[in-house]
Amino acid sequence: MNIEYHKWWSPNLAQEMELKIYGHAGKPALVFPSITGRFTEFEDCGMVEACRPFLDEGRIQMFAVDNIYCQTWLNDGASLADRAKRHSQYERYVLEEVIPCIRWRRGEGGIMATGCSFGGFNSANVFFHRPDIFDTVISLSGFYQLKHFVGAVDDNAYPYEPLAYLPDITDPWYLERYRRGRFVACVGQGEWEDRFLADTLELRRILGEKQIPAWVDVWGQDVAHDWPWWTRQMPYFLQRLGF
Repeated sequence: MNIEYHKWWSPNLAQEMELKIYGHAGKPALVFPSITGRFTEFEDCGMVEACRPFLDEGRIQMFAVDNIYCQTWLNDGASLADRAKRHSQYERYVLEEVIPCIRWRRGEGGIMATGCSFGGFNSANVFFHRPDIFDTVISLSGFYQLKHFVGAVDDNAYPYEPLAYLPDITDPWYLERYRRGRFVACVGQGEWEDRFLADTLELRRILGEKQIPAWVDVWGQDVAHDWPWWTRQMPYFLQRLGF
């Protein structure tokens, strides 16, 4: 398997950022890490191995970015406004630095966004913010509101809470692109999944009201918020999406 490591100084974040690429061809998949993970998380936790057939056969290529969550929503010492500003800078890093890196390799087609837990949150946001760039999402055990991590929220969090901003979107430019995309949200009903299940079901309701197709798949009561399940789910959805 082709594996590449890259590191550069990010002008958007004013710090060095690291990235790993897995695979040599196929649908580009931007991978966001979970709350404690880094850019090597998919490799360290068995996801790369679980998806090896798709990578080895050139059906997908993963671009795994690092996280700065302790500088954004998990930075308890900063105001919510400052945390939101730092997250905005992180999103610009993804859009203005990582996406051109992907384009250079894979061309101008649509990009998949994926991740587990916090990675699912980021995957949903970049799709809803930029559906002209992202056309596929696989969010595993994602959450879609920030109160789980920041407590009381205000207008600073609004642009990054899908359950808050999606009901207000009426612009046909966005809605038409959402409807052309493929959105998968999977969640279990087992250990540590309660709040993620509630968010996912509410997201399904909102998308349904907007007539935005989505595959919301609720797995069983034994399905926990953990890697043994996520490494089963990702290949399952990749296969059924035709990759």
